[in-house]
Amino acid sequence: MNRREWLALAGAGGLAGQGVASRTVKAMPRGKPSGLPFHAKFADIGRQAGLRHPGVYGGVDTKPYILESVGCGVAFIDYDNDGWLDIFVLNGTRFGGAPAGTSNRLYKNNRDGTFSDVTEKAGLVKEGWASAVCAGDFNNNGFPDLFVTYWGQNVLYRNNGDGTFTDVTKEAGLVDAKRRWGAGCTFVDYDRDGKLDLFVTNYVDFDPARVPKPGQNSFCTWKGIPVNCGPLGLPPGSHSLYRNNGDGTFTDVTAQSGVGKAKGSYGMTAVAADFDNDGWPDIYVACDSTPSFLFRNNHDGTFSEVALENGVALNDDGMEQAGMGIGVGDYDLDGSLDIFKTHFADDTNILYKNDGKGNFQDMTIRSGLGVETRFVGWGAGIHDLDNDGNPDLFFVTGSVYPEVEKKLASYPYKTPRIVFRNLGNGVFEELTLDLEAQSSRGCAFGDFDNDGDVDVLIWNMDAPPTLLRNDLPAALGRHWIKVKLEGVTSNRSAIGGRVTCIYGGKKQAQEVLSQASFYSVNDWRLHFGLGPAKVVDLEVRWPSGKKETFRGVEADRLVTIREGQGIVS
Repeated sequence: MNRREWLALAGAGGLAGQGVASRTVKAMPRGKPSGLPFHAKFADIGRQAGLRHPGVYGGVDTKPYILESVGCGVAFIDYDNDGWLDIFVLNGTRFGGAPAGTSNRLYKNNRDGTFSDVTEKAGLVKEGWASAVCAGDFNNNGFPDLFVTYWGQNVLYRNNGDGTFTDVTKEAGLVDAKRRWGAGCTFVDYDRDGKLDLFVTNYVDFDPARVPKPGQNSFCTWKGIPVNCGPLGLPPGSHSLYRNNGDGTFTDVTAQSGVGKAKGSYGMTAVAADFDNDGWPDIYVACDSTPSFLFRNNHDGTFSEVALENGVALNDDGMEQAGMGIGVGDYDLDGSLDIFKTHFADDTNILYKNDGKGNFQDMTIRSGLGVETRFVGWGAGIHDLDNDGNPDLFFVTGSVYPEVEKKLASYPYKTPRIVFRNLGNGVFEELTLDLEAQSSRGCAFGDFDNDGDVDVLIWNMDAPPTLLRNDLPAALGRHWIKVKLEGVTSNRSAIGGRVTCIYGGKKQAQEVLSQASFYSVNDWRLHFGLGPAKVVDLEVRWPSGKKETFRGVEADRLVTIREGQGIVS
């Protein structure tokens, strides 16, 4: 029996009679509330901020195809380098045509809590089945570029530095010979040559002419109700790695890098980060209803897929889960990157603790996450929402089957946003935000109003985006620091750069990521809540491998560090 056959056998118990993996587990009993106040207060200001275009993705009341149910991501990016986060929102379409004006949208930050739609001016008007966005300065000109995946043809947008973008997919050599369902993507300098390469997952080999109809077989039902088919029962996609040639073009190195050997799983969100602390970026892929992948960087241009050996392919029970979103952060403050991954309803989301060498332990039950199994989880993050110095967990939820709640009221289509606040002892406490429920997908984390706390941007099915402004009271006396990295020898956007912040006896690691959450892009300025600490030490490890240390840095400000030149502003 080979490895893939063993994995299929190990997970087979939870898959019978439906198209998506779910363990059908009951929630753990909830403990006594801590009684501690949670000071982060979120207000949805999306509409008043000017984010009024709805997310369109297939049918509204019914979704006969799995393509219509997945949705897409969002991005916090400073596309014009003015120091204020702008917003990029992906969008889909409908079979038979979408409503007029349906497009991806770029919103410029007006620096007063509002945004202006600059999509047309920027050259980003496009209709289609968009999936994911990842960001990175692939040509090292100082401005963030965008790569957008599609069911159809993926698109590389070069940022021209004047407020406009140009589609350079063809000239970059990234046109696919056949239609694929592009899913997660991430820029990553896997060979540490200072140029950003590109990793892309593909979800399902999807052809609407060949996909069975709802209820047609066991993979097209959920709890006995006919629903869209898949992903189980449909052919999985494959995964690709493209090397940056340094002249605006890329070369497909999927085969020689070893990435092409990983088959049989439905890839979704992709995150590139150094999980084993060896100074080289690895790639983790959340896979739906199949074992997830961890590509370990071998330092020679190749990768080895080690998710099973390293503990992040399955859960602690050896079961496959419906991996969608990925949060990466240091929840236990040991200087290594942990993983939070979201899953389907009737299952727990999972928290993997890193031992510092890239080996992971499932801490879901011990950390208190097992109390929640009601919802389908999507975009997620490990971020300190209340600046107490302990990173919290945040994720958005939403069903994929609008037809189900008519027959099973306990499985609504629109569901809440969830916070698990970090109690500081390896245990989390669930909080449900008092906000309008939505069927959400991607979300991004960043400080759009530059007031020192983490805000959240959320993509919603058939509704405009949600923009959650975090109104953390200044009188709390909790401090913070943001760190922006600028590469010189390393790639200009410092994707893969590591900052370890030491404050008040604590140590927390973060990395600059090209993609995280679900198909989304977070603020590249790394945010550290500090609690009462007013001064920090910063340890920076650049993507090139160079290390620098800065001691006695004052809090409550943004610090920009340029490789080899120190703190420049």
